[in-house]
Amino acid sequence: MRICTKDEIIRYVEEEDVEFIRLQFTDMFGTMKNMAVTRNQLEKAMDNKCLFDGSLIEGFARIEESDMYLHPDLSTFVTFPWRPQTGKVARFICDIYRPDGERFEGDPRYVLQKVQEEALKEGYIFEVGPECEFFLFNTDENGNPTTETSEKAGYFDLAPLDTGENARRDIVLMLEDMGFDIISSEHEKSPAQHEIDFMFDEGIKTADNIQTFKLAVKTIARRHGLHATFMPKPRNDLNGSGMHLNFSLNKEGRNIFYSESSRDGLSDEARYFIGGLMSHVDALTAVTNPTVNSYKRLNPVNDKAPVYKAWSFTNRTALIRVPSDMKEHTRIDFRCPDSSANPYLALAVCLAAGLDGIRKKTEPGEPAEGNIFEMSASEREAGGIRTLPMSLGESLEALIRDDLIKGVLGPDLAEKYIEARKAEFSDYLAHVSQWEVDEYLYKI
Repeated sequence: MRICTKDEIIRYVEEEDVEFIRLQFTDMFGTMKNMAVTRNQLEKAMDNKCLFDGSLIEGFARIEESDMYLHPDLSTFVTFPWRPQTGKVARFICDIYRPDGERFEGDPRYVLQKVQEEALKEGYIFEVGPECEFFLFNTDENGNPTTETSEKAGYFDLAPLDTGENARRDIVLMLEDMGFDIISSEHEKSPAQHEIDFMFDEGIKTADNIQTFKLAVKTIARRHGLHATFMPKPRNDLNGSGMHLNFSLNKEGRNIFYSESSRDGLSDEARYFIGGLMSHVDALTAVTNPTVNSYKRLNPVNDKAPVYKAWSFTNRTALIRVPSDMKEHTRIDFRCPDSSANPYLALAVCLAAGLDGIRKKTEPGEPAEGNIFEMSASEREAGGIRTLPMSLGESLEALIRDDLIKGVLGPDLAEKYIEARKAEFSDYLAHVSQWEVDEYLYKI
């Protein structure tokens, strides 16, 4: 039973011996932060009186306007099953407010809430199902993470080939204890690579779940002596890890992406939503694929990753795929995002792009046929199939040019985000890699 009123939470904390409550929030890079209070401060926390210094969080506030308040979302209250059962630890996910009672515009959760409210005014409920991939690597003798693994497992293998099976099982059990509805878990293509899929939900709930999921995966992995990483491309010789996002829009209790009268079952709204994603996708990647490392995954030479701007029904080489014959469960599978993204910002810009497509009736073109990776450059050119930005720098330039996506972030957050990511890309360009040393030191 969901516990979400003040009285229910206070009673639960007393009866279940909850001693600590973490007040969690997310910075603009997608990193979860928290401030912990004891049970004696629970009512103060639920009365929205917990203050923190926003100037200490990158991208939040200047030193002269640093006071911020954490407002717990009571529906997110849950205990951590991996913590001791005596003196339990619980958490709230919080919204961020200014001292004057106004929402803080730079709060990523608020960014998504605003776009969802716009969608709701038009009758749409945004639902999302993520597919989160990650690696479980060995740690060294000091417990520090490595990129090493001794396993040789591949798709759907099991123990003893899959040495992370026990950790993955415990992750699933812990997530279910926290209320997750787990669809499946399996070993992925590369050694030490895994995927756990959980049930789709309304946008904010899904973004909250992604953050909770990542915390649980990392925590349980460490208990097994492993290091979990959602880094898109941790090693040259292994496949990258993505986070496919499956979208649908519900209106008056019906999935509007499905049309019984359509030849292929796809509604006009679904096509326009795809058209919106396609027309803004270069700017979207600055948010859905926000790190230098993201573009090591988005490289057709290495991974055959979804880098070509095309859509299809069954063609897994396209950027956007609509699984066929799903009827009332019809969804749009957006395949380029990865888990380095801030999920609140990623879902916000994707929803905004899709809604823009619906409003403007943006046609996505004809679905791509055949393996795009096996096409020649001239064939792709003839089909109007181009690539995504091939670097963080290119995607940031696209974001700067896209007023819609910048508008979703808001002027202050957009400026801080672009400035920070540009600094990251500049640092990367200035760094001399081992590849360059190996390639040029003896030649030049």
